[in-house]
Amino acid sequence: MRSLNGAALNPTEAKRLEKLQGSPVTVLQIGEGNFLRGFVDWMIHECRKQGLFEGSIAVTQPRPSGKPKIEAFASQEGLYTLVIRGMENGESVERKELVTVFSQIFDPYSEWNRMIDLAESSDLQFIVSNTTEAGLVYRPEPLIEGKAIESFPGKIAYLLYRRFMQFSGAADRGLILLPCELIERNGDVLRDAVLQYAKDWEFPEVFQEWVIAHNRFLNSLVDRIVTGYPDKEQADAWFTEWGYKDDMLSTAEPYHLWAIEAESGMDKLLPFRQAGLNVHWVDDLKPYQQRKVRILNGAHTLMTPLGLLHEIDHVRELMENKQIGSFVRETVLEHIIPTLPYPEDEMKEYAEAVFERYLNPYIRHRLSDIAMNSLSKFKVRVLPSLAYYAERGESIPKSLLTGFAGLLRYYKTKRKGDSFEGYTLKGKSYILRDDAKALETIAGIWDEADRGSQPIAKTVECLLKEESLWGQNLSAWNGLTEEVTANLMELMKGELQ
Repeated sequence: MRSLNGAALNPTEAKRLEKLQGSPVTVLQIGEGNFLRGFVDWMIHECRKQGLFEGSIAVTQPRPSGKPKIEAFASQEGLYTLVIRGMENGESVERKELVTVFSQIFDPYSEWNRMIDLAESSDLQFIVSNTTEAGLVYRPEPLIEGKAIESFPGKIAYLLYRRFMQFSGAADRGLILLPCELIERNGDVLRDAVLQYAKDWEFPEVFQEWVIAHNRFLNSLVDRIVTGYPDKEQADAWFTEWGYKDDMLSTAEPYHLWAIEAESGMDKLLPFRQAGLNVHWVDDLKPYQQRKVRILNGAHTLMTPLGLLHEIDHVRELMENKQIGSFVRETVLEHIIPTLPYPEDEMKEYAEAVFERYLNPYIRHRLSDIAMNSLSKFKVRVLPSLAYYAERGESIPKSLLTGFAGLLRYYKTKRKGDSFEGYTLKGKSYILRDDAKALETIAGIWDEADRGSQPIAKTVECLLKEESLWGQNLSAWNGLTEEVTANLMELMKGELQ
């Protein structure tokens, strides 16, 4: 069967691709993963289909490890299929879109000058990113001319500096940056990191002033479950139906929401609302941010380690599990929603809608995909709910403690080559995907316990004390070490017998 590329298109699709390839690159996208392709790129595609947007996207990956996917994209001329399926207004829907938005696809680590050329282009207007919570952080890094910068905010700092120099600090040459990482006030976080790199690298103060005055770092919140490549049986059935094979195939639910903190006039530049998309330009992002991160994403992060330890593969399967599914519902409705400063009825209505999305019969959302970078996700999504109770001197609910214990047990690993390997409660192995330094730190602490040189309570204390993981010393929270230890021992009881 032929692979998806320009030769596999029908006349209408081929014409659309030809028009795209002649379009200027107005968007630089840093992030090659499923989410952006099922969210932002699909939105740009919808705008282009309706004749509302003339630009195209250049896509690169944030990490060297993403090169194989970038190369796969390039071999398909930037084409991919998105299948949207699920429940919409109480009815089952399934829609196929052949997305054509990428006019350039390249690896910035081997083609760094190409990245700089884009930064210096008069056509460029926007930078979109999704590098996960772990990617949108400041990490000191030397500036070596001619060498690709590793950190995402560092890349942005340097690219903006090259643009500043190219256009002599012109006020009308700033960019609009739309980070999609699930971090509260992600635009502010990115801007502050960029300014820190500018200071580290001794860029002139006039550049820093230009960054602040003439570039827009928009805080935004994204909401859509994008599940990526389907199971082989479904993929093969679609390929037979379509007459081509698509290695970059992705799937997503119909629901989508993008709330962006900016004036409504921005829709003239990014005509999402004109295209009928569920995008909101808002004055205050916080209510959207908190309910989504703490309820939808928080439940994902809470359930994932426990599900994987019990060898459950998908979100729907977990929610249909009588014991763990009930645990997730109870935790959200009774112990997370009370920590939010919004009307309880509204939050419960939103939570019930989230549960319905989890049970979408058309989506097989792999827990192993959600598990990537769970440490930083837990810190942002779940830890604030625990802190709510601890800071008030109240007992932290057992369900939240169970979720925390599950995370610590899931990260009980040993190094295996360049990877870190863990084991389920029944002994099945899995590989963790997270920050290598954090994995090494945790593995070292667990190794002490495995060698019998310290009791489990001491291991938990050492884990909670590690400020590099949580941003604070959690062992200082009154009674937390003892409570997490009790829940961890209960979880591990089958292993200890």
